[in-house]
This record gives sequence, C-alpha cells and structure tokens, in this order.
Amino acid sequence: MHGLAKGTAIEAAAAALAQGEANGVMMYYALARLAKEQGLNDVAETFIESANQEAVHAGFYATLVGKVPKDFWQFVAGVAKAEYSGKTKIKAFADRVRALGLTAVADEMEVFAEQEWHHGVVIDELIAKHAPNLSGGKKWVCSVCGYEHVGDNPPDVCPVCGQPSTAFRKK
Repeated sequence: MHGLAKGTAIEAAAAALAQGEANGVMMYYALARLAKEQGLNDVAETFIESANQEAVHAGFYATLVGKVPKDFWQFVAGVAKAEYSGKTKIKAFADRVRALGLTAVADEMEVFAEQEWHHGVVIDELIAKHAPNLSGGKKWVCSVCGYEHVGDNPPDVCPVCGQPSTAFRKK
C-alpha cells in the first residue's frame, strides 16, 4: 500500500485527506479536553474515540502517499532524536508559560516534556531490538525539531516539522 497514490491522479486528494484527518485528531482531542473540563466525561470519551479513529485514518492516507519511507528504521532513528530534543524545547516553553502565571498549564507541559523523552527511549529500544545495525553515513539535523537524517544530502522537507532542506545542518 505504501506510496500507491504517489504520482497518480489521486495523490493530492489522498495527501489532503491525510492532513485533514491529522487535524481532526487535534480537534477531537481538544474537544475532549474541553468536555472533560465541563464535567461531560461521556462526551469526552466519545471525542477521544473519534480522535483515535481519525489517527488511524490519517496514518492510512499518509501511507498511501508515502509520507514516511517504507524502509522506516533510519527515519524512526531521526524521530527519536527529535523526541529527545522535544523535552528540552517543551520545558523551555513551560518556563515561559509559568512566567505568565499559568502554573497549572506549565506543570502539565512538563509532564508532556517527560513523555516526549520517553518516546525517544521507547523508539531506541525498538531500534535495538529490530534494527540494531543501522547504516552510517552523513548526518543532517533539522535545526527546528532535531530530526536527524542520514544520507548524502538533507531531505527536501523535514518529515517531522515540514521545514525545507535549508533548515538542516550537517552534524
């Protein structure tokens, strides 16, 4: 299924669906949070279920257009680096939020920062188990999100944050 829409008349529509479904995930989780804050736990649960389904849909269409490489381990290794970097960036942002007096928001963001780090740890464990011999090569780091790419040249677009190749620096 990977990349079957690439270069076809349906590619743009499938890519738009992938993005639309990804936006739907964000929207439904935001709605669930608001519903929970208002004591509407049953509504929140329904929105979370919808968000989870939208995530599956987004992944389906993203696969159809080849959004991530079929041989994904090198890509995943780069994602792990971005997750580790995310901890630092989110903690720094939480400090700014705390300075505005939004302590509860900053506290929750610090939990998210730890979760980002944990994502990196989990990915590294998966790599160690399933792809321990990732090949070396030139390493390029996205200066925005920390994603690492291995190859002769940086990717045209960062697959994590969407920045152009000019955002990459050689490591």
